[in-house]
Amino acid sequence: MAIKTKPKKSTSSIKNKFSKDTYVKWYKDMLLIRKFEEKTGQLYIQQKFGGFCHLYIGQEAIVVGTASACESGDKHMTAYRDHAHPIALGTDPRVLMAELYGRKTGCSKGKGGSMHFFDKSKNFMGGHGIVGAQIAMGAGVGFAEQYMGTKNVAFVSMGDGAVRQGALHETFNMAMMWKLPVIFIIENNNYAMGTSVQRTTNVTDLSKIGLSYDMPSKVVNGMRPEDVHNAIEEATKRARNEGGPTLLDIRTYRYKGHSMSDPQKYRTKDEVSDWIEQDPILHVLDIIKENKWLKEKEIEEINSWVKNEVAESVKFAEDSPYPDPEELYEDVYVQKDYPYIKEY
Repeated sequence: MAIKTKPKKSTSSIKNKFSKDTYVKWYKDMLLIRKFEEKTGQLYIQQKFGGFCHLYIGQEAIVVGTASACESGDKHMTAYRDHAHPIALGTDPRVLMAELYGRKTGCSKGKGGSMHFFDKSKNFMGGHGIVGAQIAMGAGVGFAEQYMGTKNVAFVSMGDGAVRQGALHETFNMAMMWKLPVIFIIENNNYAMGTSVQRTTNVTDLSKIGLSYDMPSKVVNGMRPEDVHNAIEEATKRARNEGGPTLLDIRTYRYKGHSMSDPQKYRTKDEVSDWIEQDPILHVLDIIKENKWLKEKEIEEINSWVKNEVAESVKFAEDSPYPDPEELYEDVYVQKDYPYIKEY
């Protein structure tokens, strides 16, 4: 059985803290992520592009809650389930779809594909295909921000399976020793591929991993953007004031398989249905309707806009050229004038 985290019911305190504009943006962004991912799954089955493909459907509240609580200079990186993060940060979905298609206009110039999205303009430092590799690299980004004297924070997202990598413990030790401005986010969807958290550890509260390093840690309901925003806001305030890193065990659920090739035989239909009832998109939409912030016509306009954005993304990708062969020799080495590199 998977760990279940029942969402808190909406309360007046939640409604009062977050504005109409915030809820509308959450709805718009989560719906765009959801529809982009659904279309991606369809296109993958149609063999429009290849490689591995991991969808974020069901987990949208984590990225939108993080995006609404962070600042423009903050840096973000994640693992290979990386389509949603740049969308939440404002990347044009057209260049993301083009990257899936391996086209020259893609966010990684068609050389990365599904698992290696990147957008420097939005401070998205990439999706990373090696399990857990981004944990240490993310701390490196946090170290760079600290070294340069900024107040920016590095966000490092990982799955619950990645916490079993030894690099996590080395990274946590250094991050706390040096009080690095890093927020470690476990996108805990209960399964490392097809293996449940309970089958990998007797400590199912993954936030406790940070305790041996005296790292501030907590469990967060990842099906509610309000809870995510509040936790991120608290953690970033501490990081910007030189209080060091935070570990967040954000409980969520993926409605689809680990990847497109996953038959999902390790979980029951009832379990999936129970989590679908907690859908963060419907939760936000319910609050919008309860407060009468949008008329049905306005909601439909958002839905139509999202549908059009996804359709335009596919058209843009299919109309874009493939990279030139010479691109193999580009972007291999870093420029000497990269801001984090200093002469000694």
